Amino acid sequence: MKSVYTMRGTCAERIDVEIEDGILKSVKFTDGCHGNLQGIARLVEGMDAREAAEKLRGIRCGRRATSCPDQLSKAIEENLAL
Repeated sequence: MKSVYTMRGTCAERIDVEIEDGILKSVKFTDGCHGNLQGIARLVEGMDAREAAEKLRGIRCGRRATSCPDQLSKAIEENLAL
């Protein structure tokens, strides 16, 4: 299932996530730190979605309460709840 998640508290604006049979098929960030976010997307594509969300949940960016990886965990969890 494909979904779009609007990010909160980060430089990136949104994440497009596709999960099929519990596996992350594609992840695409809009805006943010392009190289880092491409790297994160490539690392998690093909992973079990729940495992990826668990590993990314709670990561902070400096003094911010969240980060792009943390927001990706929220996007994954939201997609799995659909």
